[in-house]
Amino acid sequence: MYTAFASVYDRLMSDVDYPAWAAFYRDLLCHLGIAQGTVCECACGTGSLTLPLAKTYDMIGVDQSCDMLSVAMDKARRAGLPIPFIQMDMQKLALHRPVDGVLCTCDGVNYLPNEQAVAAFFRAAYQALRPGGVLIFDVSTPYKLKTLLGNRLLYEDADDITYLWKNKYTEDGCRVALSLSIFQREADGRYRRVLEEQTQYGYEQGVLERLLQETGFTGIAVCGDRTPEPPRATEKRWHIAAEKKER
Repeated sequence: MYTAFASVYDRLMSDVDYPAWAAFYRDLLCHLGIAQGTVCECACGTGSLTLPLAKTYDMIGVDQSCDMLSVAMDKARRAGLPIPFIQMDMQKLALHRPVDGVLCTCDGVNYLPNEQAVAAFFRAAYQALRPGGVLIFDVSTPYKLKTLLGNRLLYEDADDITYLWKNKYTEDGCRVALSLSIFQREADGRYRRVLEEQTQYGYEQGVLERLLQETGFTGIAVCGDRTPEPPRATEKRWHIAAEKKER
């Protein structure tokens, strides 16, 4: 996953307000008592959230894709931020010392293919946290996968890049297969084609809460898309927080 795609990822995501996302997570961490300290962001991608959060926290970035991490490290160097980026499967998260917070943002959990994989990530995050530390993650909801992504064909045609994005929704397992064909214009005027195949999986709120409880997390809270309010029935994204019990 994410090989040549890493080179065009930030361009495709240029309309995402990452500073606003970072501010939301910073406020949420502070609300949960983590106003400073060390935070590990799993599935950090190209570091678009890791970098702004590094203004407040000692950040660690973890991702399975070395290509994504290469982009993230280059961005951190140019920003003068000494952020360690580690290539690692978040289901096997293992850090040298306990951290105050673990984040998994921008649908990272949606790429885990079954409940066993989600539970493995929760267990690894729990072990990585100090007592009193928090896990925060967001997921695209089953409603979004079925209704908004569904069986759709999306496209964009800009001056420097064109993409075709085809989705196929499967009710059994609540999953969406995403197929992207991307054409990026190079400096010499020729276009480079990048193909990417991904699958996102939807999980019900009750399932995620149960898996967190079975792991040992307490104080589980669910809110809507970048709001402290409880989620609506038609919510596109849930933000979920849970605490590792104090000793």
